[in-house]
Amino acid sequence: MRTLLVCSEPDAPSVNMKAALLRKEEWESAGSDGDASYLISERFAIMTIPELHIYAEGADSVARRTVDFDNMVFLSRHKASSGMPTLTVHPIGNYRTADFGGKDETLCPASPHMMSATLRAMQKLNDTDIYTVSFEVTHHGPYTETPAFFIEIGSDEGRWGDLHAAEILTDALLQTETDDSNIVAIGIGGGHYAPRFSEAALSYRIDFGHMIPKYQIDGADEDEMVRMLTQASEMTGTKIAYIHRKSLKGPEERRIRDLVESQGMETVSSKDLDPINPR
Repeated sequence: MRTLLVCSEPDAPSVNMKAALLRKEEWESAGSDGDASYLISERFAIMTIPELHIYAEGADSVARRTVDFDNMVFLSRHKASSGMPTLTVHPIGNYRTADFGGKDETLCPASPHMMSATLRAMQKLNDTDIYTVSFEVTHHGPYTETPAFFIEIGSDEGRWGDLHAAEILTDALLQTETDDSNIVAIGIGGGHYAPRFSEAALSYRIDFGHMIPKYQIDGADEDEMVRMLTQASEMTGTKIAYIHRKSLKGPEERRIRDLVESQGMETVSSKDLDPINPR
């Protein structure tokens, strides 16, 4: 299985992560196609593009003309008004309008096993007192038909040039070991940084794909919720949901649970999960 890593030249952390990867693997040129160039190693391919990756619609279709791969990871910066130093991974797509790439109301296939395993590797390798490691919920483009996620350094320009952070994330990618026997789930509720889902994935044998935060749930009618639930489920390849109950008021939590069950899905909580390191 080969993973396509996408480097965006306008994105400083993306370029720094590519440079780190070039030092850590043996690569050979696979040529170029239009503005994109390719390198390959035994397990990875690197696609370098001149545009910002969130707008690189169908980059997987373009890359398949040159290299073979099963999933893809976009190397990226992360920007947030909080300025909180973070190392993140997140699925791709838009629950509503496509304000930053992708398509309206369209999610891309998630990569729950690899994304969650990468989060765990990031946590293990994070030897700083600076960065928090976490999921972000599903957001922004580009549109892909291949299982994909973003891996990011943030949260502002002061962190984007951090070469040590680039080392941590690239080591995590190279050392990631997936466990396909883990439960796969979508996450529902909570905030943008999904601390409950991050905590669950770091502690238990559960791998998350798409995550629907509370701010997407607020104001959503039944049809909108069913659309988001079914698409998140289909694009993650699961019929299991993990609800961050404490982030929702009682009536709202019951409404969401009823809608989940109405779609033939089931819910799990931490008490249903096996710990990663049982005592």
